[in-house]
Amino acid sequence: MSTAAPLLAKDFKSDLKPIWCPGCGDFGVVAGLYRALAAIGRPPHEIAFVSGIGCSSRIPGYTTAYGFNTVHGRALPIAQGIKLARPELLVLCAGGDGDGFSIGGGHVPHAVRRNIDFTYIVMDNQVYGLTKGQLSPTSPKGLKTVTSVFGSIESPINPLLQVLSYGAGFVAQATPADMSGMTAILEEAIRYPGFAYVNVQSPCVTYGEDENDLKAHKTKMKSLSKMGHDPADYLKALELATHYGVELYTGVFYRNPNPPPTYDQQITERHAALAAGAPKRERVLDMFAQKP
Repeated sequence: MSTAAPLLAKDFKSDLKPIWCPGCGDFGVVAGLYRALAAIGRPPHEIAFVSGIGCSSRIPGYTTAYGFNTVHGRALPIAQGIKLARPELLVLCAGGDGDGFSIGGGHVPHAVRRNIDFTYIVMDNQVYGLTKGQLSPTSPKGLKTVTSVFGSIESPINPLLQVLSYGAGFVAQATPADMSGMTAILEEAIRYPGFAYVNVQSPCVTYGEDENDLKAHKTKMKSLSKMGHDPADYLKALELATHYGVELYTGVFYRNPNPPPTYDQQITERHAALAAGAPKRERVLDMFAQKP
């Protein structure tokens, strides 16, 4: 029996101080991650945290896990590579709505279809917060920003509907306005055996809409579990996801009740099968030696 002391949230908190704007929703997200990781019980040296570029992508530096701050939009391929190279690690990936669904949008369907076992957390604030508030892929139509003073004339994408339609086995949405609920969702996503997506509505207090702050979330959010939603009902999950941007549903939209084998699991099994019939390393060159 292990005598190691249980892990606490503070064990995952690094000495690096967050520099987000006061009131940013990302403070709540990283606090929820500390709690979720403590509940899971994997020590920091067994966790790899990957991110792209943006306010939310600072999160790996605020944890004691291994961190990799990649280039803009490329967090998903790096996270997949780490999981395939070191399948024993718990891999997390974080980014924003611009990082994940604009420059990095082409990587999303492939991460989903491969079903590699890691968790992708997107902090969705509907703007590019780090670069001073430009429109992002999820900006609502008509939104006025410092660089779009006449308002957006584009329709926003729907990240929930996208990942569901691609076939993701776990899709959920949370808000830091409900810390206990968000922490439970993050823990459930991390424990899911396959690709898991969590869309966190994390308001930007500097460049976002005034009516979309955490106080507003408390009054707008609607718990899927309290509504009686069955996460195994894929068609209902799709229908609920169509209300993105209109209703703030929180909870698990879909959880595949019969998760298929993950890509990393199948790769490990294939490597083992091929290695079983392979010659010893010192005899490899003999295969190419010219026979008399």
